[in-house]
Amino acid sequence: MKPRLPLHPQPIYIIGAGGIINSAHLPAYQLAGFVVAGIFDLSPEKAAATASSFNIPQVFSSLEAMVQAAPAGVMYDVAVPGSAILSVLQQLPPGANVLLQKPMGENLEQAAQILALVREKQMLAAVNFQLRYAPYILAAKEIIYSGYIGTLNDVEINVNVYTPWHLWDFLFTAERVEILYHSIHYIDLVRNLLGNPQGMFAKTVKHPAMQQLASVRSNIIMDYGDMVRANIITNHCHNFGNTHQHSYIKLEGDKGAIKIDFGALINYPHGIADRFGYAVTNGEGHTEWKTLAIEGSWFPHAFIGSMAQLMLAAEGSIALPDNSVEDCIHTMACVEAAYAASKLPGVPLSVFDNL
Repeated sequence: MKPRLPLHPQPIYIIGAGGIINSAHLPAYQLAGFVVAGIFDLSPEKAAATASSFNIPQVFSSLEAMVQAAPAGVMYDVAVPGSAILSVLQQLPPGANVLLQKPMGENLEQAAQILALVREKQMLAAVNFQLRYAPYILAAKEIIYSGYIGTLNDVEINVNVYTPWHLWDFLFTAERVEILYHSIHYIDLVRNLLGNPQGMFAKTVKHPAMQQLASVRSNIIMDYGDMVRANIITNHCHNFGNTHQHSYIKLEGDKGAIKIDFGALINYPHGIADRFGYAVTNGEGHTEWKTLAIEGSWFPHAFIGSMAQLMLAAEGSIALPDNSVEDCIHTMACVEAAYAASKLPGVPLSVFDNL
């Protein structure tokens, strides 16, 4: 399944030349036919190497030089750490169109500052929560919105993999890791499907083999009342081969279900093939599972949708990007609530000592 594309795509100017730009953003833009006109990075060598690999015509020596050269109406793709987003936004012109790499700051306080600055400068800004636009998620939404599986009442995301965290050096000094940089995608997806939850339950913990990192395993419950279950379970420390690694998204309605086995995280960064299955129970109670061939995957194809939403809004085809900062601030609030919940103690057994 493919995302809606703009009628008149504008040139993209990229700020940052890190791994995610090279492995996902730029390959996605090539697939979509989006034009990348320039790039800047604090490391001139990295910017030059990326420009050479992807035929980007201009490499800028400073962000100021990029802003001065860029025509009005272009798309700024800001792929910097969350802690640096505010500084970059302060240097971009009023009214700029901006796609921010997730997370939207390191915490809710920074996210609120980003939102306030975007409003003050009247920018059109979106956040790259791209899992919403993965081809298998677009296919799942089509099935759900058609009513094929009935009313969605159960969402489960379960990840049991080994993640080579050493690929991202900055995480070793980060106060928050797993939820902020990984499960945030799943929290955002659940919000995108079910709306904002009533509250969050969570516990996120470290691992003995990864003690130099903050928490790398999480259990998250998003509270949607008594009739809807939304669970996220992640373990990034299953270093026992690929046999029992798994990563899936299961969506159940009152008429049927969808099971997406997404392979990007298995044997990362190599990955394995995705699998998409869906089932419907007929009037006689018979359930049949079917498979659906999906073209494309999370990386890099989902990254087309994030930028496309910004372009669609900029050209006036939609009022706001689906992934606007006005929407994504609520994902950041869920993340903050999850970390707050993780610090709370469980119900002590001493309460029941009189039994």
